[in-house]
Amino acid sequence: MSILILTLSILIGAYFAGLIGSMTGLGGGFIIIPLLTLFLHVNIHYAVGASLISVIATSSGAGAARIREDVTNLRLAMFLEIATTIGAIVGALYSVYVPAHIIPVMIGTILIFSSVMSLRKKKDVPCQELSKMAQLLKLNGSYVNSDQIIPYTIKNVIGGFISMLFAGVVSGLLGIGSGALKVFAMDTVMNVPFKVSTTTSNFMIGVTAAASAVIYFQRGYMDPVIAMPVGIGVVFGSLTGAKLLTKINSPQLLRLLFAGVVSLLAMQMIYNGLKIHIK
Repeated sequence: MSILILTLSILIGAYFAGLIGSMTGLGGGFIIIPLLTLFLHVNIHYAVGASLISVIATSSGAGAARIREDVTNLRLAMFLEIATTIGAIVGALYSVYVPAHIIPVMIGTILIFSSVMSLRKKKDVPCQELSKMAQLLKLNGSYVNSDQIIPYTIKNVIGGFISMLFAGVVSGLLGIGSGALKVFAMDTVMNVPFKVSTTTSNFMIGVTAAASAVIYFQRGYMDPVIAMPVGIGVVFGSLTGAKLLTKINSPQLLRLLFAGVVSLLAMQMIYNGLKIHIK
């Protein structure tokens, strides 16, 4: 395969990764890794490095666009980033000790779990209990849906913080941005509305991935030939996805998109790890 064809293939794939990643809050890495390893036969460690670039690009594109629309909960994002950044550094440091063929199996298992847990909650139910910690940190907020301002309150702040610590470790270890786990933690553990969860996740994943990317760069797993088209494609895709998200007023539709895309790619990654053994 020539460099031109390889670059165009990565660019097109990265665009759709950014498109879907920005709409679901996952960050695009969950598509980039299967694209590079299964179809373009890139080494898994270089694929993870490029995936981290895609996560940062998605966050920079979609995350910035959503902030202007007052959907992202910035105070919540900055608070939870303390946990995810610490976890990301720990995960990246230990990533070299994980066998290459185990990584896709771990990615697939986590993504399937996240999609199933997301579908369990059929609609956003207002939280009836008031969290003193959420009030103290001023984490409660509101968002606009169909020209209506919908307030929400957050529960189980400590549980969400611990979940984000684990999500950060997964991000550093697997290079997927852990957007799936962030959305799950905010949506299910902390009772944050799904639309707010996805947009807040988009804002957060860039910081988490940046912490891991530094370590992957030091180890030589950032190939410019792969990372450059990934970054460009994901930025344009994430901007398109951010615009489409404003026209979607059904949280359940986002949940179905989230679960469907994640489950298909997760099964593909598990199969690849168990049968093909990525090297």
